[in-house]
Amino acid sequence: MVLDTKIADQTATYLLQINAIKLNPKNPFQWASGWKSPIYCDNRLALSYPEIRQFLAQSMAQSVREKYPQVSHIAGVATGAIGIGLLVAEALELPFVYVRPEAKKHGRKNQVEGQLPQKAQVVVIEDLISTGKSSLNAVAALQESEAAVLGMLAIFTYGFEISNTHFTEAGIALDTLCDYEHLIAHANRQGLVADDQLNILGAWRQNPEDWSPE
Repeated sequence: MVLDTKIADQTATYLLQINAIKLNPKNPFQWASGWKSPIYCDNRLALSYPEIRQFLAQSMAQSVREKYPQVSHIAGVATGAIGIGLLVAEALELPFVYVRPEAKKHGRKNQVEGQLPQKAQVVVIEDLISTGKSSLNAVAALQESEAAVLGMLAIFTYGFEISNTHFTEAGIALDTLCDYEHLIAHANRQGLVADDQLNILGAWRQNPEDWSPE
């Protein structure tokens, strides 16, 4: 769920401004999964812009204060959310850990990096939600470490039905600064997406796995 319409619009403005969100319905991008997509999102670019990263971090931190006053730790999902997660933890003056996609093969073989006591009250920070699998893999790792995961905050979600199902089944609340609907509507108002492209973008989100531009 998007936290606030004004925050969603400002987030969309910033991400489009720095080309963190690229829209190209006619010549789609190809994801690592093989899906063809008219949109590509790289929120890590925001870390290079002090004003923008401060806005994102402060917006997330304020949400954590309001929704999860019992929080004791912030966790970032590696690698994309390590930077923004650390900024959120810094704003809240809380300990920070990050979660690898899988445990290391050497050394201490950690998947959760940092000092995380048992029964820690954790809010997870993510940069992007697609299917939700990698994000919920991080949640599972934290839970296996006997932490209590209170919820997750992300910069952006595509809002795929499959991701909604995954989060519901896992019992994890997800909030985001911006989502696909707000982004596309904002881009349309700014003249970055033509009216005749809206149907293409809508059709892709409904069936991304089998979508084709033709």
